[in-house]
Formats: sequence, structure tokens, C-alpha cells
Amino acid sequence: MKRLSESTDRIFYGWVVIGALFLILAMVLGTRISYGVFFKSLAGEFQLTRLETSAFFSTYMLISCIFAFFGGAALDRYGPRRVIFLMGLFVGASLLLSAMAGAPWHLFFSYSLLLAMGTGAGFTIVATTTSRWFVRRRGLAMGIASSGEGLGIGIMAPAAMVCITAFGWRTALVIMGVSAILVMCSMSLFLKKDPAEMGLAPDGEKIHPVQKDFSGQGLSPAPESLTLGMAFRTRSFWCFFIIYFFLSFCFHLVTTHIVPHATDLGISREKAALILTLIGTISSLGRLTFGGLSDRIGRKLSVVLCALLQCAMLLFVAWSRELWLFYIFAIFYGFGFGGVSTVTTALIGDTFGATNLGAITGAAVVGYTLGAAAGPLLGGHVYDLTNDYFIAFLIGAAAILGAILFVLLIKKEGNTLQRA
Repeated sequence: MKRLSESTDRIFYGWVVIGALFLILAMVLGTRISYGVFFKSLAGEFQLTRLETSAFFSTYMLISCIFAFFGGAALDRYGPRRVIFLMGLFVGASLLLSAMAGAPWHLFFSYSLLLAMGTGAGFTIVATTTSRWFVRRRGLAMGIASSGEGLGIGIMAPAAMVCITAFGWRTALVIMGVSAILVMCSMSLFLKKDPAEMGLAPDGEKIHPVQKDFSGQGLSPAPESLTLGMAFRTRSFWCFFIIYFFLSFCFHLVTTHIVPHATDLGISREKAALILTLIGTISSLGRLTFGGLSDRIGRKLSVVLCALLQCAMLLFVAWSRELWLFYIFAIFYGFGFGGVSTVTTALIGDTFGATNLGAITGAAVVGYTLGAAAGPLLGGHVYDLTNDYFIAFLIGAAAILGAILFVLLIKKEGNTLQRA
């Protein structure tokens, strides 16, 4: 440990933590988003409607609400190493047992419950741990760590499709389950709760760093940390809750149904899976671009720009019927989504401080999981009623506009709340 501390004069250990979080998030989100690739295989295997097939994923996201909240609290108490190691075991068990499912109700236990236990707190842990290790360069660090989501989607979705084509969907789940155990459990060993564990300060500074405010109008001290109860009493917390709901509603509507939608139009499964690959890959570029840019131009402006791009692309894809149009959609939608999700997460740390950030982020992310449950269900229901996804994509665009309105209502929280 002494050698590690001494080496931080050259390489700040926070970047090692970011690298581990990058790979962990790649596995967590790659596993989650790959459900769209398995969608038609499950529907055909168990003779299900689109709504019924969506229910497995939506139930998983609803249960994830519980583990997003309690996982954040566990992170504050036990640190990320123990929590992530246990989560990796649950993800592996979920996928291995799902591969052996013999009836639809089996998947509600093996997939919906166990995968929620293994991934529900993943985003919370990555966001919170990054915010504790970085303040001045929080946007850039968050962009790098959250780029793991893009890598996960970009690699796991097409890899899953290759495995399904070559070996069947059950063997594909076995391969993913073993991979999850190896990656998540091994990467957890590199994690530390915060710089203080190693006698360091955020960003590798010798003193407490300053932090840019939302508007980008110069530097101001980091806000005093709020407790979870104090955060509940702020307008900003509930704005984050609703923002996460709308963003997640739209994103999971797209990722669950874009591949079935494309194949309905006569596009092959392999080419349709590349839509998800592009969304994931380009989202990493959006995260890195706007993560660093938000440190300079401000978080709010960055979120609004990215959200407007997403909204435009949802309107675009609603009328798209050709493969090349889907690829254009994937590129620009992925870029916008990568930016908006990264900067929104950095904004939480700016708003509430780092001390109780695990519990606060976990509570706010409940909105994200509720949105992720509602989006796929609505998409499936709209398709069953209309035999098309046109109206569903329009509703997704409206949800993004709603998120923008609530971003504008966020303000820093701190001493004024405590005096009240």
C-alpha cells in the first residue's frame, strides 16, 4: 500500500479506480442492454407477445429500484470493493440460471430478480465513487468511467448475436454469465471508497480543490454535503428523480425495441444488432466529449444540448424505414445519450456534495429504474395495439423535452437548507 501511495506522485490512483469502474460498467450495462438482442428468441421460445416479453425486462428494472437505493447505502458503509464483488456473483448466477429456464415464470426469478440484485446499484456505485475521487476534473472522470457503458453495448450486443446465431440463446447466456463473474469480481479488487483511504485528496491535489458552478461562470467552493433526508427536502432532488425517469424511459424504449422494429421492416438480425453497437460505441465519444466540455461550459448547458439532439433523433427514427437511416439515428442518438447521462450524473455530485452521495444517488436512480421499466412496457403495448412503434417514438421525444424543463429547475443545495 505504501508503494501505491508513493506512486501517486506520478499516477494518481483515482485513474486506476476509473479504469476498473469503466470495465465494471461495461459488463453491467452491456448485460442489461443486450436484452434487446435476446428479445425475439425469448418471444419465440415461450410463445409470448411483445408486451409479455417486455415484462421480464420491466420487472427486472422495477426490482432494480430497491437495489439501487440499498446498494448506494451499502456503498457508503462498506465501500465499492465488497459490494461489486457480490454483485458480480449475482449477475453470473442470474444468467446461468436463465439459460436453464423451462417456463416463462422461471425468468422472473432467474433474470428479473437475480439480475436486479447484481446490476441494480451498478450505475450508483460508478457515479458515486467517481465523484468522491474527482471534483475539479469530475466531468472528465465521469465521462471516462461511464464510457464503459458504450463499450459494453458496442461489444456485448453483437457478441451476443453471434453466439445466439452459432450456439443458441441459452449458450449465449452461459458465456455472458461466466464473463460477468470474471470481469466484475476481478475488477472489484482495484476499488477504493475514496482518496482518504490512501491518504490522498480528490484529483490528486494537496488541498481541497475548487469546483466550477453549473453556469460555467467561474469557480466556487464545493457545496457542503447533504444527508439523504436533507436532499429529500430539496426541489433539486426531485428534479433529478424526474429527469432520470424521462431519460431512462426513452433510452430503454429504444434499446429494447429498436432491434425488433428494424427486423419487422425486413432488416436482418445481424444488421439490426449493429444499431445497438453504434449507439453504444458512439455514446462513449459523447461521454468523453461532453464530460470534459461540461467542466468548462457548465453542466446545465451541456445537458440541454445533448437532450435536444436525442429528441431530434427520436423524431427522425419515427419516420425511418431504411437501414442507413437507422445507422444515422444510432450515431447521433448515441452521441447525445452519452453526453446527457454523463453530465447529469456529474451534476448530482456538484449539487449535493460527496459525503452521502451513494445514498442520494441511489435514491435518485430509483427514477431511472422506474423509467427503464415503463419504456419497454409502453413500447410493447403500443406495438400490440398498432402493429408499429411510431407513436412510441413520439412519446419518447416528448419525454426528453420534459427532462430538459426539469434540468433548468436544478440549483445548488447547501447551507441554506440546513439553516432552514
